[in-house]
Amino acid sequence: MESEEIENYRKSGAILKKAVAFAKKEAKPGAKLFDLAESIEKFIAEEGGKPAFPVNLSRNNEAAHATPALGDEAIFLETDVLKVDIGVHVEGSITDTAFTLNPSGEHAKLIEAAEKALENALSHVKAGQKISKIGAEIEKTIKHYGFSPVENLTGHGLSEFEAHAVPSIPNIERPDDRVLEDDSCIAIEPFATDGEGIVREGQSVEIFSLEEPKMMRNAVARRILEFCAENYQSLPFAERWIGKELQLSDFQRKTALRELVFKKCLQSYPVLREKEGKIVTQAETTILLADGKVEILV
Repeated sequence: MESEEIENYRKSGAILKKAVAFAKKEAKPGAKLFDLAESIEKFIAEEGGKPAFPVNLSRNNEAAHATPALGDEAIFLETDVLKVDIGVHVEGSITDTAFTLNPSGEHAKLIEAAEKALENALSHVKAGQKISKIGAEIEKTIKHYGFSPVENLTGHGLSEFEAHAVPSIPNIERPDDRVLEDDSCIAIEPFATDGEGIVREGQSVEIFSLEEPKMMRNAVARRILEFCAENYQSLPFAERWIGKELQLSDFQRKTALRELVFKKCLQSYPVLREKEGKIVTQAETTILLADGKVEILV
């Protein structure tokens, strides 16, 4: 890893730390989720970074990939369990973090389970460590609290303009001889739940990424592809970003996005959910392994 890339990871992490402090200040009961997401993304840009993906604001049984739609009027409630997942990149070097809020305090133990799992996992992070050891520690910790880890969500590597790179870091113990490698950046993100520990795709989709540019007859679809390739490369983007930047009507935007997903030009990311009535919590940080050292960036 070049020294410039390492420095960009550190810059990204410094911006993300500030963004987390800003988000925690803004995320109060009564806040509109749309305004919260937009304000965090604006803060990142003002600090000299760019969002690595749309701010995820996943509530209650939602685990990931929930970001507000244009015109979304949803409010953060006192009783909500809100996962705030934020990513920043500087010249493609990405840092990623998440935390969980529950103003009523009803689910404090479930939040603590994810946070403690992350803390315990970090104590084992070093170059050469078996990845299976990280997953085993996360699973053991969450089960100690009486909950289940979400087994089909994982931590992940971070590479240039790739928010989910190899290796995957499981949240359960799995037979795996892979090891953490020096000269790499990884995100560890335990998810804890009082449900069955499996999330499934819902109907709602607000996040996409460029998969394979192709020739399109639809002029709006061509505009979207060209804009995404120029501005986001392979990183995820929100439908609301496209709507605002390209000044498209709801019909134009949704019709074009549907066609682009069908033609496999874009990948879609449906909201991932536990069973209705169950709760998911999340904790995440980014670690840089370089020159034999371990550096927590966020």
